[in-house]
Amino acid sequence: MESQESKALLIVDEQPLSLRQCLRYLQSAGKLQPFIGDILRQYVLERELANRQDLDISPAMIEQAVVDFRLKQNLTDPQVFQDWLMRNGINYEQFHSQISNSFKLEKLKAVVTEARIQEHFIERKLFYDRVVLSRIVVPSKDMADELYSQIMEGASFEQLAREYSIADEKIANGMMGPVSRGTMPDALRAAIDSASPGELVGPIQVENHWAIFRVEQFIPATLEDAPLRQAMQNELFERWVAEKIQTMTVKLQVND
Repeated sequence: MESQESKALLIVDEQPLSLRQCLRYLQSAGKLQPFIGDILRQYVLERELANRQDLDISPAMIEQAVVDFRLKQNLTDPQVFQDWLMRNGINYEQFHSQISNSFKLEKLKAVVTEARIQEHFIERKLFYDRVVLSRIVVPSKDMADELYSQIMEGASFEQLAREYSIADEKIANGMMGPVSRGTMPDALRAAIDSASPGELVGPIQVENHWAIFRVEQFIPATLEDAPLRQAMQNELFERWVAEKIQTMTVKLQVND
């Protein structure tokens, strides 16, 4: 018969813990569902990488990535590299497979999101477009009107921001930095969209205060923006994986 220790998933202070016990601990901690979710996600990915025929990667690209990794990690010496593999519990074939799969995963992301990314960009462009703003926030409309008049008559926006604004960015002369158009209240977004860089907008009520805004720069989103495209690709890919998992029939079966 198998010993209790041989059936254990973990041995803690010489005490064997079975898979059932470990799962019960995860459940008690509220982490069983995320744990299962991680397993299903990896199952989907490895199945796709193994079965798809449209993920061919150039062997030369993989070999160059291996060389680059060893150079970066100071693992060019064969014995040092072998020691590193042993410390990480893998052999060279497994290491090579990990490098190859990382390329295949990126290609998989591109393949499954290619048809969706244009539509997704159009749907979310309001949130991806940004505007650089400065603002002065004060407690009352009367004060906001007075400051607006002073600025229009030539007073320094930056000096008034430092002197009167109650917002944190007063220390930066009122400069807020880039703000997503999609996160703005409708009234503010409409006013900003009809303004030109350098123009004042307001006073506009923001929660319990009043604010004067100055438009500094419009930053329209574009699909040529590599970080934005990567972020959209990642978002769409995770949605695709979730859709795959939702179609699965999953049964939790544990035998001690």
